[in-house]
Amino acid sequence: MFQTIVNAFKIKEVRKKILITIALLFVYRLGCYIPVPGVEIFSGLQDYTFLQIMSAVSGGALTYGTFFAMGIGPYINASIIIQLLTVGIPALERLSKQGEEGKRRINTYTRILTLVLAIAQAIGILVAFQGSVNTNKIFGSEGFLNFLSYAFLVIVYTAGAALTMWLGERITDYGVSNGISLLIFSGILSTAGTAIINLLQQIGNPDTAMSASWTLVGFLAAAIVIFAAIVAVNGAERKIPVQYAKQVKGRKMYGGQSTHIPIKVNASGVMPLIFSFAILSFPDLIINLFGVKSDNWWSTYVGTDSWLYMVLLCLLILFFSYFYNQIQFNPDDISKSIQGNGGFIPGTRPGKPTADYLKRVSNRITLFGAIFLAVVALVPSLVFKAIDIGLVNAFSATGLLIIVSVALEFEQALQSQIMMKNYKGFLK
Repeated sequence: MFQTIVNAFKIKEVRKKILITIALLFVYRLGCYIPVPGVEIFSGLQDYTFLQIMSAVSGGALTYGTFFAMGIGPYINASIIIQLLTVGIPALERLSKQGEEGKRRINTYTRILTLVLAIAQAIGILVAFQGSVNTNKIFGSEGFLNFLSYAFLVIVYTAGAALTMWLGERITDYGVSNGISLLIFSGILSTAGTAIINLLQQIGNPDTAMSASWTLVGFLAAAIVIFAAIVAVNGAERKIPVQYAKQVKGRKMYGGQSTHIPIKVNASGVMPLIFSFAILSFPDLIINLFGVKSDNWWSTYVGTDSWLYMVLLCLLILFFSYFYNQIQFNPDDISKSIQGNGGFIPGTRPGKPTADYLKRVSNRITLFGAIFLAVVALVPSLVFKAIDIGLVNAFSATGLLIIVSVALEFEQALQSQIMMKNYKGFLK
């Protein structure tokens, strides 16, 4: 990867895109440190699993209530909702198949839904953490002035979410790789970096130097093993061979090629994890927002440390892995495409037998991918919790997958840019 970055900086156009990406990421990280008037640290945020994940993704901006406290969370939620609605609503499904024009309209709906979710999320957080808001520093705390102060904060946080969305889209348009993924990547790395810096400070203290040193060694060993496993599975795929028959047209012979259909083990990526964590964390968030004590029945029996939570998490990951696979991979369409181009899978008849074979193989591979996601969801958290409780939030299962996936995606994007420029020079 480092060699790819070095080669990219040798090409002027690619170097310009990298610098634009770095500049926009710097603006985003700067916004995560801009304080908002009247807002202090949101104390008690650690009681909400869902908000902890959001804070980790935003690099701790939510914890400190800064300008970009909402981060890219509303946009991610809006994208997921629109993607699910595209499957269930025929009108949106038709739009998704209308090329660039349909894509632009769906993006417009996503932006509108992002603003709606940002407003609702800002209101919910401000109501839940009223003790961390001092309206006297804004417009006042009496009557209409109090309402005006909260309205001002909602507008500020919604504007921050909209600006974050805009920065991500600009990185996608003018920079390298997917801008939304890079914003999440930078936030998670910032949270992890803070945890590691705190650990290094403990090493500098003679009283905690020994225990902190062993914690650091254990953390590095566990991180290397977990990262290697994620990279190996992310790159694993099943290649189904496809043979195309020879066709004679005029005096030329076409076809006769042999290719393959790649089916990735972890084709759904991090989406099943996000859905599963969100569903299990949402009831706890709602219960706490209504002022129920932290030792309520949900936290007691379905808390993150309970066996029921682990079982439900694994079942939800399995369900969403298959659900997301059904959205992405359609054996019937692939079978028709192969048959229409004069191809066949060796040992399998064209048509329905090919579709059944592809579906059977896809279901088996999806099962292994779901088991892998379940292991990644449970094992890293348990390992980092055993090493140091502070590392659990910094390196969650979702965060680990996002870091590896975005890093690999960024390298592939750079390689594509380098290859395009090399081809352009060759043609000249």
